[in-house]
Amino acid sequence: MAIITDPIADMIVRIKNAFMRKHKIVEIPHSNKKHKILEIIKREGYIQNFEVSGEGVNKKLVVELKYKGTTSAITGIKRISKPGLKVYSSVNDLPKVLSGYGTVIISTSKGLLTDKEARKENVGGEIVAYIW
Repeated sequence: MAIITDPIADMIVRIKNAFMRKHKIVEIPHSNKKHKILEIIKREGYIQNFEVSGEGVNKKLVVELKYKGTTSAITGIKRISKPGLKVYSSVNDLPKVLSGYGTVIISTSKGLLTDKEARKENVGGEIVAYIW
């Protein structure tokens, strides 16, 4: 078993690979942060659903990808802040993805939020990922 230094990047790559290969379901090792990120991705309408399966060390997140015909709801997903290079932004400098059509996931003092929610709450933080 390989040691994963960036579990969030691993999750993003698994999702990206799954939608590019037109898979319906992708399994990801569970963590609370990944769970929260998937809640945001689901709320924003990029995935159909996800659920937690297994217990303890074998706990997994089973993600059901969303398609309209053969086109994935996710066009692209990108990890921004990495363990070796953290990227932070104040509320005034929060980026917009595709002029606001995409979503920025931000880790703030009020938890994981989208860029729109962070602007409303008036908080900045670590930019986790872009999804469009």
